[in-house]
Amino acid sequence: MTKNVYCSVFFILSLIVFGCAGLQPGYEKPTVSITSFEAIPAEGMVPKFQIGIHIINPNRTPLQLKGISYTVSLEGHHVITGVSNQLPEIEAYGEGDVMLNASVDLFNSIGFMSDLIRNQGKEQISYNLDTKLDAGALYPLIRVSKKGKLSLTQTSKSQ
Repeated sequence: MTKNVYCSVFFILSLIVFGCAGLQPGYEKPTVSITSFEAIPAEGMVPKFQIGIHIINPNRTPLQLKGISYTVSLEGHHVITGVSNQLPEIEAYGEGDVMLNASVDLFNSIGFMSDLIRNQGKEQISYNLDTKLDAGALYPLIRVSKKGKLSLTQTSKSQ
């Protein structure tokens, strides 16, 4: 009986210690930005792109990324999605670049192009980059969203 009590107490204490390990006072979200975007040879009919992502870690602990998923939306249409698990460790107060392969959602792209044709007088296109970074089981998922407008007549503005 006492062996079960000791095991239960040990288990509960372990949960508390490991559960608090992911809590870091003053933890700031990393900054994620797109640095490049280019078409690459596709296998089949669906176009593929290589997207350069720049990640800045403003925290005092290294960011050991296990995975990333992302979606690029134009005018509310999710046109590009992708995932990767080939990520570098971003040092504390450091930054790093990641190259991601992405594919186009054909039907959402057709919807976007259809809306663009209907609204030919449009001067701006809104964009949204939603990124989810996975730093491992002991840390919460890091969600970063960047919104802005791309001008069809002059330079782009971002918020």
